[in-house]
Amino acid sequence: MTAVTKPEILDASLLAEIVDHLPAGVVAKNEDGSLLYANAAAWRSGLDAHIDDRVASPFGGDEVEAGGRTFLTLQDAIVCREQRLNLSVSIDITERKRIESQLLHRGHYDDLTGLPNRALFEQRVEQALAHSDAGFAFVVIDIDGFKQINDHYGRAAGDCFLVKASERMRRFLSDGDVLARAGGDEFLLMLHDEDFGRIDLLAETLKDPFIIDGFEIFSSASIGVARFPEHGLDYETLRRNADRAMDQVKRAAAGGAALFRQEWRETETERLHAEQRLRLAIKDRLFRCAFQPKVDIATEEVCGVEALVRLIGEDGEAHAPGSFIPLATELGLMDVVTHLIVQQATDSIDAITEAFGPQATISVNIPARQAADLDFMRSVADLLKQSGCPERFIVEVTEDAFLAKNRFQTQIVPMLRQIGVRVSIDDFGTGYSSLSALADITADELKVDRSFITKIHERPRSQIVLRAIESLGAALGMTVIAEGVESFEELLYLKSSTRIRHVQGYYYARPLLFDDPSPKRRASEGRSAPAGRAQHRGVANRRSR
Repeated sequence: MTAVTKPEILDASLLAEIVDHLPAGVVAKNEDGSLLYANAAAWRSGLDAHIDDRVASPFGGDEVEAGGRTFLTLQDAIVCREQRLNLSVSIDITERKRIESQLLHRGHYDDLTGLPNRALFEQRVEQALAHSDAGFAFVVIDIDGFKQINDHYGRAAGDCFLVKASERMRRFLSDGDVLARAGGDEFLLMLHDEDFGRIDLLAETLKDPFIIDGFEIFSSASIGVARFPEHGLDYETLRRNADRAMDQVKRAAAGGAALFRQEWRETETERLHAEQRLRLAIKDRLFRCAFQPKVDIATEEVCGVEALVRLIGEDGEAHAPGSFIPLATELGLMDVVTHLIVQQATDSIDAITEAFGPQATISVNIPARQAADLDFMRSVADLLKQSGCPERFIVEVTEDAFLAKNRFQTQIVPMLRQIGVRVSIDDFGTGYSSLSALADITADELKVDRSFITKIHERPRSQIVLRAIESLGAALGMTVIAEGVESFEELLYLKSSTRIRHVQGYYYARPLLFDDPSPKRRASEGRSAPAGRAQHRGVANRRSR
């Protein structure tokens, strides 16, 4: 390198003063390492004595530790005034290194609990998969009811709970085990000894109360376990199978542990297919209304129909609600399904009138959760109003709807009544309403659950309960309807021993799709059919046996 001196451009003393004021440390040494020059920043940092104590930096240059601080040092050999020199320039990167260390820690550890995070846990599992000939357990731990803890006690208490829970879990770790927080209320654990007894003990320990801000907070954990290599040879497979085991614990009873079983994978596959079929059925509008008549047993006339949901399957058959309603509820799809059925019921008014006469009311079932949703019920009321004859409709809900913070009773019932829609308590006798709660209910109709009607003529205690319900309904001004009438003996008892006039059940008719030819048959027609048929406009009386 060629030395350059231009004193005519800049005075040497001024140049030295400028270099001395640089924030970067500048050090010049001769070839044998003797110090020739160090500016003020270098002297302050002690760089003159540490310039050779350097390590490679990933950012380029060398890292030098001096005086408890870290410097990024760039060095070069120069020729100045025909003398070979080693020149170094050092910048203090202590703060940057501190931030880098923090970012690296945050990239691998959870801020709240200090545990490894999901990414670091995956690295540790991958290392175990690559280097361990021994088996290990992959464990997924999900805290039960954590959302309720957060909602009730606040987020600060929720965070404190997670910290205490992680500390409790740490006590179960042995050498080589890894506990991580995957996020939220989920933890991951790798156990090298596969001791399932230790996992059971962990589940029991997490049921013990946590003392937070003076409150005793009870919780539990659902724990799923997959074993390597028995249940998977890679991270993703082990994770999925541990999740499947954890889901089984959630479904069975919160608080416990389960080891993965192969049949659960098959069950999950079947469930995924069922979910896909259900979503496609909604998209393709494969839900249909089947209408079951309500009959006035004094006149044998059809006084109304109940719209019951059916799913038309790939086989063309109409499937009952039990085959899809639980899954639709779990997936949060009941709003859509209920809306489709109410829409179909309003679209069927002309067909119902033609089949059963203009006096026939139309009942639609609304699940309790939807019935307590004011916005959803406004949309239902709008559909019924748009039908042009909302007064023909009855909204059927279970007792539970009236107990949902009283919203249904105080806000939704008045809204329905304002447009002429009546309200019915469905499946009465199977819910949880007390007599005091029932006294406040202003329904128009009370439907006695089929469990009280089945073989009523042979069950004296059920007869007593039925008479009490009948008297209660009459006292509260509600029309009482007996559901589930399937035999002539049941009907005969109702006629001879009660004042109940309205019934519904297979004895008169099964739920009927209007694309079937059967709705217009009279009661006296088709008597040889399995459960008989409802009469059309009540022209003929059912023959007695």
